[in-house]
Amino acid sequence: MRTLIPSRTRGNLGDQIYGILLKCFGMTLPLLFFFIVLRIGQEAWPSVRAFSWSFIGSSEWNPVLREFGALPFIYGTIVSSFLALLIAVPLSVGLAIFLTELAPRWLARPVAFATELLAAIPSVVYGLWGIFVLVPFLRFAIQEPISRRFGDMIPLFEGPAYGFSMLSGAAVLSIMIIPFISAVAREVLEAVPRNQREAALALGATRWEMTWQVALPYALPGIIGGAILGLGRALGETMAITMVIGNRPEISASLFAPGYTMASVLANEFTEATGELYLSALMEIALILFGITILVNIMAQLLLWRVTARDHRR
Repeated sequence: MRTLIPSRTRGNLGDQIYGILLKCFGMTLPLLFFFIVLRIGQEAWPSVRAFSWSFIGSSEWNPVLREFGALPFIYGTIVSSFLALLIAVPLSVGLAIFLTELAPRWLARPVAFATELLAAIPSVVYGLWGIFVLVPFLRFAIQEPISRRFGDMIPLFEGPAYGFSMLSGAAVLSIMIIPFISAVAREVLEAVPRNQREAALALGATRWEMTWQVALPYALPGIIGGAILGLGRALGETMAITMVIGNRPEISASLFAPGYTMASVLANEFTEATGELYLSALMEIALILFGITILVNIMAQLLLWRVTARDHRR
């Protein structure tokens, strides 16, 4: 009887084609990243050649006189983003602790779902809500009373209360990044080994002491990584903050003064850039923003990988 030996030629050919396709797909994103950087760098080169490092340190922005400096936009981006973190991180971590440690199951699921829905709201809707609800509230309920009481003593609160300000932009950003930070914080808190929780409770620790002294220290690198991911989201946000921050290219110590961000100036002035140097200056701002965002996300991923690797070792 003749033994039938199945042929694997067809299967091997299919595997080879499949492997080639996967390699092509895998190389697509690095190539796309390279071409984006290359294209933006080419467009920004006239500005880099004309202004060199003074572009980053100059606060002059006058397209008529062909004077361009990115410092007000860098300042506005950094201040608004870090102020948003100061607001969002405590709220996000508190929400994550509540959902993982305290809330009953029937309440935790709908609250977590509602929080995640915040990430699905378009940024322009946040901007419109900020214009008609948040800005008037901040102006009349917070900025004007604080400015009258402490404006002469504390530079952070000096000046008139415009409503459209750095504080308004940071408040909108904080609401937008809460879903991202709370989701990561909730996941890393749920990853805390059960035996560590039970050991702390068995030694007489209260539920709060177990959370504060066991769960939070274990999850801290992941929470920091989630905060940095939220920071990356805040740095690149455009429409919502453009609609509420005031869009004035000046550096002011007051949180009640209007500001400007790198993303906002790109959205507002890109269509008005008629001269080559004007357009090149905007492209250099885009290149700086791109670099900052990439570095922030790399830091976040490294922290998250650290938590993941530690979980695998345990």
